[in-house]
Amino acid sequence: MVCLHGFMETWRTWELVLPALERRHDVLAPTLPGHAGGPALEGEPSGHLMADAAERAMDDVGFDTAHVVGSSLGGFVALQLAARGRARTAVAFAPAGGWARDDALFGEVLALQARVYEQARATAPHAEAIVTTAAGRRRATQLIVSNYEHIPPGLIAHQMLAVASAGGAPALIEHGLREGYDELDAQTIACPVRIVWGTADKLLPWPSAAARFRHEWLPHADWVELDGVGHSPQLDVPLEAAQLILGFTAD
Repeated sequence: MVCLHGFMETWRTWELVLPALERRHDVLAPTLPGHAGGPALEGEPSGHLMADAAERAMDDVGFDTAHVVGSSLGGFVALQLAARGRARTAVAFAPAGGWARDDALFGEVLALQARVYEQARATAPHAEAIVTTAAGRRRATQLIVSNYEHIPPGLIAHQMLAVASAGGAPALIEHGLREGYDELDAQTIACPVRIVWGTADKLLPWPSAAARFRHEWLPHADWVELDGVGHSPQLDVPLEAAQLILGFTAD
């Protein structure tokens, strides 16, 4: 199994579901280029950069194909891998890139991400202090989850520092604003696909951010709505998220 994180995150976004996944699968959870702890960006970003990196990571560990799971940016990359024939199944939590062609949401999301990056750089020195209080943990997680009380403070602090240390974020945001989001070659996807979306997603609001997935690219996917859940189900409702993955990837 390959697990792919969202923009400005790291592999640790899967930390709360990994024990359940690892009981059933050999799990590869790489950190993508330009993100904290991942490879540096080399050259000009492109729409296939992350999928290429994920394929290389699979090749390095001998995964010809795998069950592929992704969140947000990682969800879109998971679908790109499926289109390349590298996925046995694909599960995408709130995959990016699904807004309608004329929807201004795309630019708004990137502008928000740019603000989040700058804010994280300013607050990073205080991350450990911020997560000592419930109010601080709520502020730090308000864009990605509805339920935060169960998330370990150390993991929240890591997420804050990861955003601040995502050195490739400005270049990736600039490329996105200039070039737009890639098309998904959905017609070449032959494996089963499940798409999961929280109805309380504040980053990629349901259902507008899913428009092209639902109506153009993957209308026949297995669609799951999670009432009251935010952008990152693997952090928000980890038990349910693990069940949604494992129930779909059972061989």
